[in-house]
Amino acid sequence: MILVTGATGHLGKATIDFLLKKGISANTISALIRDESKAADLKAKGVILLTGDYNNYGSLVEAFKGVDKLLLVSGSDIANRGTQQKNAVIAAREAGVKHILYTSFERKNDTDTSPIAMIAKAHIDTEALIKASGMTYTIFRNNLYMDALPMFLGEKVLETGLFFPAGETKSAFALRMDMAEAIANVLTSEGHENREYSLSNTENFSLQDMADVLSKRSNKSISYTSPTAEIYTSTLSKAGVPMEYVRMFAGFAEAIRQGEFTGEHTDLENLLGRKPTSMEDFLAKVYFVK
Repeated sequence: MILVTGATGHLGKATIDFLLKKGISANTISALIRDESKAADLKAKGVILLTGDYNNYGSLVEAFKGVDKLLLVSGSDIANRGTQQKNAVIAAREAGVKHILYTSFERKNDTDTSPIAMIAKAHIDTEALIKASGMTYTIFRNNLYMDALPMFLGEKVLETGLFFPAGETKSAFALRMDMAEAIANVLTSEGHENREYSLSNTENFSLQDMADVLSKRSNKSISYTSPTAEIYTSTLSKAGVPMEYVRMFAGFAEAIRQGEFTGEHTDLENLLGRKPTSMEDFLAKVYFVK
């Protein structure tokens, strides 16, 4: 039995869809959910729905019983996910889960000096807990989703240009759907015991590279401006962006500038059996295909 947590989220749901496409029987796939009304599509596909809550340890132990492989998709509640994921790992061990797979993230700096330390801490702690649990594990170090770029840059970059304090550093962002397919491939094959995989793109590219691609595709000059963090924060704040988002965006920009997401090696191509989606193809789909 395979159980996927976060099954109504983008990555969890996509992974389940890839499992089904690979011919895995729906009655051997379980989805951990909190609200069944949000999982009607999974139910219609024949996936087994199990109700559980990261904040309810007993519900996790019950849901995890009889599970061979547990895909623990990192939670979205940044403030509380450290405790929530600790509950999940300990519950998995108590329930007798044989193999736990965790979606962590790519980074270079594990210290408190990281510009995204608040986000990194839960991942680092969860990885350590998994490795100390005695369960067989696989950890995916997911690079930043290319899917997140429009959130950082806006939907009107063809009119306004790119405005983001990431400097000229190159990163290996990858598409979430490619990661989901790779994870499904691992879940359905052998030889991944106690391994860590880097799910990064095969190419590194900067924000200026993106502006150049957009310029060529649109046949007009698309600028890239990398302001100081202070100017960036002030500009977004004056535009009415909530400060919690401004700080998060600025933190990721600084992490990019410091090379946190620069890909030095990747396992994504090998796990997919093909090249991951390129930055050019992603930008074309987002900004030119309507």
